Amino acid sequence: MKKMVLALFAVGLGLIGYASVQLLSANQSEKAALAEAREYLEETLVSEEKPAMEEHMTETSELSFEKGQTIGILQIPSMNKELPIVEGTNEDALKQGVGHYTGTVYPGEKDQILLSGHRDTVFTGLDKLQNGDSIIVKMAHGTFTYAIVDTEIVEEDDQTVIRSTAPEELLTLSTCYPFRYIGNAPQRYVVYARLMEEGT
Repeated sequence: MKKMVLALFAVGLGLIGYASVQLLSANQSEKAALAEAREYLEETLVSEEKPAMEEHMTETSELSFEKGQTIGILQIPSMNKELPIVEGTNEDALKQGVGHYTGTVYPGEKDQILLSGHRDTVFTGLDKLQNGDSIIVKMAHGTFTYAIVDTEIVEEDDQTVIRSTAPEELLTLSTCYPFRYIGNAPQRYVVYARLMEEGT
């Protein structure tokens, strides 16, 4: 009996150690991607004094990125978060930061933008956001501010979350739910935010 208890204890310690190593690795990847995003934007970002409206932007139709490329920064002021945005939502991309779902558009293109992230890393605490909280996306062609208008919980295979919202621009954040669930979570927590017009 004592040997079994010790064995279970050892297994538990091993699992905790493995999880800690994985979390540390993810944090290091995220920091590296954020540094890369800052450097990229310093070189190419238009002046923040210019409003990110259509008349001040480059042609967004020319935007094209490779999978795994760092493309911008996501800021959530109320959570004091600044996160790198990486093209794609595969596991490699999500280890680096927030992933842009390639089937959706980019800021300024007047349709849905979908960003996904892990609940235990970049999107920890996403459920604390409230309607009216701002979310900022910085990319080479401008800085875009969105205001949260709604949240919902859906099943993991619910594809209605991914949809065209044209001509309305809707930023959608998605992560696994419940937040403290052990294993593959069965649901998704979704945040919707509309582009704020100049002067609002």
